[in-house]
Amino acid sequence: MDLAEPWLIPFLSGEAAVYTHRSPGKLADNEDCAALIPFDEESGLLVVADGLGGQPNGDVASGLAIEALCAAIKRSAAESAQLRDAILDGFESANRQIMTRSVGAATTLVVIEIRGNTIRPYHVGDSMACVMGQRGKLKLLTLSHSPVGYAVESGLLDQNEALHHEDRNIVSNVVGIAGMRIEVGAALTLLPHDTLLIASDGLFDNFYMTEIIERSRKGPLREGMRRLVAEGQRRMVATQTAMPGHADDLTLIAFRLRRR
Repeated sequence: MDLAEPWLIPFLSGEAAVYTHRSPGKLADNEDCAALIPFDEESGLLVVADGLGGQPNGDVASGLAIEALCAAIKRSAAESAQLRDAILDGFESANRQIMTRSVGAATTLVVIEIRGNTIRPYHVGDSMACVMGQRGKLKLLTLSHSPVGYAVESGLLDQNEALHHEDRNIVSNVVGIAGMRIEVGAALTLLPHDTLLIASDGLFDNFYMTEIIERSRKGPLREGMRRLVAEGQRRMVATQTAMPGHADDLTLIAFRLRRR
């Protein structure tokens, strides 16, 4: 499914701007998926999955991951189980299903658990999550599970150098392999002026982090995301520019709490 522009959707105690679109000029299906999954009146999930490009059935793998999470959340809600356990079960179920079906594909998966004004990230792969304050402070940035991501984490590369690295498209941890590793982040209190953003690498490979922060941190949520994706699509097809540019499917969910 491709969206012409971001949709603004009320969700839990806030609102979410959701966008997904295949790479410019691409004839094959969009291999990204996104979902908003409610658990109860104050809890739920934001989810983005990115089927591995260059692999067969990437769209199947990302779709299976979303379906497995939805099923796990539905079961847990019916059984009054803990949301955290349901999320981990969803990751494991997705991994088993993709491997069992032998579709020859894999996917990244990033999940944000929302409970009131508290969030917690879970992820596998190079789809990432970040939280930025209205004044531009970066409060959360998950680690890309890739050689380049680990090099940035260790200080061997800075984030700007990473965008132009020849190995930036290599992912070392995905859903659909026996050695899948789920990274669970610390809980974080989301303030009313904070912006939470999760996205596939179609976003993070086309912008410096400072640009994402500046375009997302203030103003109407949908308008900010509209400008962000329009510039991202432009960079993907630009032929002569010093700015980062890498054609790919692009999917994002931005979320803010409603101001009281």
